[in-house]
Amino acid sequence: QVQLVELGGGLVHAGGSLRLSCAASGRTFSAYATGWFRQAPGKEREFVSAISWNGISTYYADSVKGRFTISRDNAKNTVYLQMNSLKPEDTAVYYCASGSYYPVSDITAYKYWGQGTQVTVSS
Repeated sequence: QVQLVELGGGLVHAGGSLRLSCAASGRTFSAYATGWFRQAPGKEREFVSAISWNGISTYYADSVKGRFTISRDNAKNTVYLQMNSLKPEDTAVYYCASGSYYPVSDITAYKYWGQGTQVTVSS
């Protein structure tokens, strides 16, 4: 069992930066890939980024490529999402997900989910 808590959301102006953290409990966290997803009001939850269990492989949605960076520190049971050059369209609740053996964009591949953290980007 893995429990996830997202931290670091907030309000930022367009062009600004935020760093989200996903803190996990459970010894198996480091064995799984971890993903970040987001859901804007009235829209479906969508893939943002994912990282393999060892941090070697990373993947990004086209909409965030070049602006967001995912990383992990297994010694701290934490995955990070550094978000730069934020845009108003990045406004959403951001969710951390774990439990997939591969860093995929398929939302159904992840067994464990956090409660989400709100990111609001003002224009």
